[in-house]
Amino acid sequence: MDYQAVTVQRHARPHATKHSAESRFWRQFKHPVFVKEYAPVTSIHFSPAKPHRYAVTAATRVQIYAPRTQKVTKTISRFKDVARSGNIRSDGKLVVAGDDTGLVQIFDINSRAILRTFDSHKQPVHVTKFSPLSHTQVLSCSDDTTVKLWDVPSQAEAVTFTSHTDYVRSGEVSPSNPHLILTGSYDGTMRLHDSRSGECEMIMSGKATNTSPVEAVLMLPSGTVALSAAGPILRVWDLNAGGRCIRALSNHQKTVMSLAYNANAGRLLTGSLDQMVKVYDISTYKVVHTMRYPASVLCLAISPDETHIAAGMSDGTLSVRRRQPKASETNMEYATALKAGTYETFLGGTLPLVGQGHIKSKTKSKPVGDAGELRIESRRAKRLRQYDRFLKAFKYSAALDAVLQKNVPPTATFSLIQELIHRDGLRSAMSGRDDVLLEPILRLLVKHVTDPRFGDLVCDIASLLIELYSPVFGQSPLVDSLLLRLRKKVLAEIRLQKELTKTKGTLEMVFSCVALVTASQETGEHVPREMSRTLL
Repeated sequence: MDYQAVTVQRHARPHATKHSAESRFWRQFKHPVFVKEYAPVTSIHFSPAKPHRYAVTAATRVQIYAPRTQKVTKTISRFKDVARSGNIRSDGKLVVAGDDTGLVQIFDINSRAILRTFDSHKQPVHVTKFSPLSHTQVLSCSDDTTVKLWDVPSQAEAVTFTSHTDYVRSGEVSPSNPHLILTGSYDGTMRLHDSRSGECEMIMSGKATNTSPVEAVLMLPSGTVALSAAGPILRVWDLNAGGRCIRALSNHQKTVMSLAYNANAGRLLTGSLDQMVKVYDISTYKVVHTMRYPASVLCLAISPDETHIAAGMSDGTLSVRRRQPKASETNMEYATALKAGTYETFLGGTLPLVGQGHIKSKTKSKPVGDAGELRIESRRAKRLRQYDRFLKAFKYSAALDAVLQKNVPPTATFSLIQELIHRDGLRSAMSGRDDVLLEPILRLLVKHVTDPRFGDLVCDIASLLIELYSPVFGQSPLVDSLLLRLRKKVLAEIRLQKELTKTKGTLEMVFSCVALVTASQETGEHVPREMSRTLL
């Protein structure tokens, strides 16, 4: 019969794990890089095209950053006033931005040359964005209460919407329909416009009185759900149901200024003036993670490959947090890119076709064989741990020494000690030791005597140790000091248990009185005055 390795017992943890798997993912965005601007950072936008450069708008310039180095590669400063809402087109070649003079300009991102200029707005333009589905259209929203859709080739207005009655500070073109435009205004409403009719088709607002300005709007990729941020309230709207508010969330203490979702739109990020960025699960709209920043967050963006989170703050600080992608994610991206082209399979390997020529892949996966073949699985013998090898050879003392090392978890240590007890070998394993070999045993007892998972076993080990070595106690200062520490911890634990028992008795009495009073009130019986005084 083969040797059975020691089964490490799994105990219920005294406390729940501090961080969930979701939280651990977002905590991978660490080591933030802080870049100081001389004015508040009002807009950040990542290019959808690789290498996902991002545009940062602050003061009178739009700067293009490289995500790998966090260095400025291009600076566009041809603005007469404060620049707003630098936005990169989906092909990564053009950037559009507005300014406080009402001017909207389109630049070549490499040469920084001005390609188009739109000057119909009379007041500051806070929103400029390319249409995600129609690359030749640009959306602009202005403090003159108008929303305009521009045709880039003809440099003319395609349509103008005038339904808002106050500043329009947020807006975007629907990611599923290039004719639908969602905007948010300081008049407290979010409106859905249709460029085909030129009219506002839907109005969404919070309470009729005391409405807060809408600072940010966002439409999910499906085009059926929209989100708005007004004050500290985040609202979710069902567009298919005529703009009905289906959820209102209030997890921030101050105004929410920015909304963004990740690559698959499964998580929503919100940035607020309370210096917090919160991550929501879209399916439940519950907060799964929170990030704290040193100043009020004005804008927020996450890269399409989910490796960077950039936030702009009111004190002029740009914060960029980076996550190192795992190798599996990189391999998945390579496989996706490979499947995008034409390829053939030959003996388990891939032969991608590039243009008219064939490029053979140097690396080939294992052949899978024919459909009717049977494959004999080869199993490798499981390697025993060091303490298992000693235990298999009946070297109980050496096995005990092996689990007393620092890199062995306590669950494995006490599981082996339990196995020694079952084999009636703990006494022989602990016998014949000097003060140097007794030290790790005593330190183990001192460390875990108050742990509810191992308390009973610690008492058994301590009793056996006292039985074996009581005649020689007092001869080693090290052993004596550890014994005193163990005694103090045991006495402190006994006092704690006594206090807990008293508290438990008191609470049971209070609960019994409350139950009796409740039952008396339900039946109409008289409650004794002494019992009422006890409750008071």
